[in-house]
Order: sequence, then C-alpha cells, then structure tokens
Amino acid sequence: MKSPRRNDGPKRPLRIARLRRSQLPSDTVRLARYLIGKTLVHDHPAGRLAGRIVETEAYPPGDAAGHAYIGQTARNRSLFKRRAHAYIYFIYGSSFMVNVSSEHPGVGAGVLLRAIEPLEGIERMKRRSKSKQVRDLGRGPGRLAKVMRIDRGLDGIDLCALGPLWLGRAVRPAGRIAVSVRIGITREAHRKLRFYERGNPCVSGPKRLCR
Repeated sequence: MKSPRRNDGPKRPLRIARLRRSQLPSDTVRLARYLIGKTLVHDHPAGRLAGRIVETEAYPPGDAAGHAYIGQTARNRSLFKRRAHAYIYFIYGSSFMVNVSSEHPGVGAGVLLRAIEPLEGIERMKRRSKSKQVRDLGRGPGRLAKVMRIDRGLDGIDLCALGPLWLGRAVRPAGRIAVSVRIGITREAHRKLRFYERGNPCVSGPKRLCR
C-alpha cells in the first residue's frame, strides 16, 4: 500500500468532491460496503482533517446489537433520520463513536465508521493521539473520532449537506473489500457485517479478522 498522502497546509489541498445522497445505497449493508474507500472530512476551524474510510460495520434494522433496536429515543434519534446523517455517541467514559444513518426516515439503522487512513491534517491528528505512527491515528472507532475532532456537538448533522462534517468521494479506488464478523459485541455476534479494505495497515481489530 502506498503511504498516506501528507497534507497539512493550504498550499496543496486535496480536491475532494462531496457525495450526493442519491449516490448512497438505501440499504444498510450495501452502504457499509459502499463507504469503504470514500472520504470523511471535518472542516474544523483549526484546519481541514480528512481520511479514507477503510473499515465499517453495518447495524441494519432489527439488529439486536444496534442502538436503534430499543426504538427511537432522545439519544439515538439521529439513527432514524434519512440516510447520511451523523449519529455520534459517547461510550466507555472516554470515546466518541461516529455512525452514518442508513435507511429511510423513521427506520432506525446505521453504519459505524471503524477506521480511517489519514489523508489531510496529519500533524494535527498526531497532536491528538498518543501514537505518532500514521497507520495508528485513526485505527479504531474511538481513535477515529478523537483525531478527527468529532464529538456530540456534531450529532445529527447532514453528511451530504454543506457543513463542517461531510462525506466525500474516493480520492483513489478502494482495494479488495473483505468481510468478517463484527468486533466487540455479544448480541448477533455471528453476523458478517464488518467490511474492510484488505491489506490496509490502518484497519483495526485482531489479525485473524484482517486477513
């Protein structure tokens, strides 16, 4: 795999086109696969942060492992918005998780973004991380949110509209996409709903699930 492109200043910004909602599959599992290789962008006041999405997990309607399973609440209502809205929650007392709503309005489901390959704002990401290795900066959903400076203040934002947090098209084609069971859950743990770019060192999880 080529080394992630480093770009922290305004001299040579990456040209990233926004994804349109009409381009996104209106099915959770298909969306989770589709997002591999696409770009997550945060236009933060301190400068743009961007990364290629290299790992996702699908939580489709009726999935007992998903936050929407209990029905709509004040906490999870962003999951019930039409596809491509951010659902962000806090977990383990330390980490935010970034999800993309994935179905029609009123249907609760989402795609968890598990890992990114840093593209832009890498030096700023390093200042937010304990690791200085580029491959580790966004390796795992908690690290992803931290280095991308994403928190609950961005919950519910439309990722296909003009705004600070958005989804972009791929800056280069995705490699081979592999599938495995999801990580760190107990309910419906047998379902193969985790997608990742095979061979990408930024992918999280145990080696046996990254082959």
